[in-house]
Amino acid sequence: MSESLPSRIERVLLGGRRKYTRHEVAEKAGVPLERATALWQSLGFASVADDEVVFTENDVQALRMVQELADLGVYDDAVQNSIARVFGQHMSRVAEMETRVLQELIAHDPSMLADDRAFARFVDQLIPDLEWLHNYTWRRQLAAYSGRALAEQDENLEEGSQAVGFADMVGYTNLTRRSSEDELISVLERFEATVTQAIAEQHGRVVKMLGDEVLFVADTPQTAAEIALTLVELAEADPLLPSLRSGLAYGRVLSRYGDVYGSTVNIAARLTSICHPGAVLIDSEMSAALAASPEYTVRSRRPVSVRGFHRLKPSVLRRA
Repeated sequence: MSESLPSRIERVLLGGRRKYTRHEVAEKAGVPLERATALWQSLGFASVADDEVVFTENDVQALRMVQELADLGVYDDAVQNSIARVFGQHMSRVAEMETRVLQELIAHDPSMLADDRAFARFVDQLIPDLEWLHNYTWRRQLAAYSGRALAEQDENLEEGSQAVGFADMVGYTNLTRRSSEDELISVLERFEATVTQAIAEQHGRVVKMLGDEVLFVADTPQTAAEIALTLVELAEADPLLPSLRSGLAYGRVLSRYGDVYGSTVNIAARLTSICHPGAVLIDSEMSAALAASPEYTVRSRRPVSVRGFHRLKPSVLRRA
């Protein structure tokens, strides 16, 4: 019986056929079953029954590598699970995006599926190129972050003072109600392209995209101010984008595995929620840090009470 197209593509993507149960893959890798199961679930995959044949030789090799790194003392079980969660969350988004691109390609040229073998060969040729690009991007990001870490060895990169900002689209809920799916996709793609480019050009860092909102950090208040003002200006000049609003705060931030935590992050989020369209609100720490900067003007507003913070003192940030 000939192999189906989905089976062929799966074999290409997984690097071989599924032939091991979870007990067998753990035994072959020399890793305790509980450890292997915890890693599998941290990566975001569903639990599998004892008799399900799910795993391939690549799964065995991956578990062996994880165990070797643990034996070398590179990281313990808790760190392994945290890294696996980050990898799983980000790579699932990449996989979804690339699958949608492939679906659109097929929709424009249905003849691609006329020959199952030819399409399987196409996927087989595509995967190494995607792998190279994934690896290239990871190495570039690693070089950028590790360069900073090694240059500032006395700084605690997990906990330090940073500027944190949110920017979100105004009226996004109404936009989703009155827009077609294609129109909404166009707006979201323009939003993501605009904010990622502007933040990168100002040497900030995108922490995460949350649909109609972006969370970013910067090393200095001045950098964050420039990012926020640029974002709202770009949105006002773009007929496709709704207005943006942004909230900024400066202070101690806990950075852990690509995400940021702490009251500074929460204050920036609260300021964004009460900000007017096309404006930037900043907290008192940002205001004090920017007071001597001739490029900006800061106008105090009345103290406000928001969830988790009593009498927050916001200010409106504008260009001088």
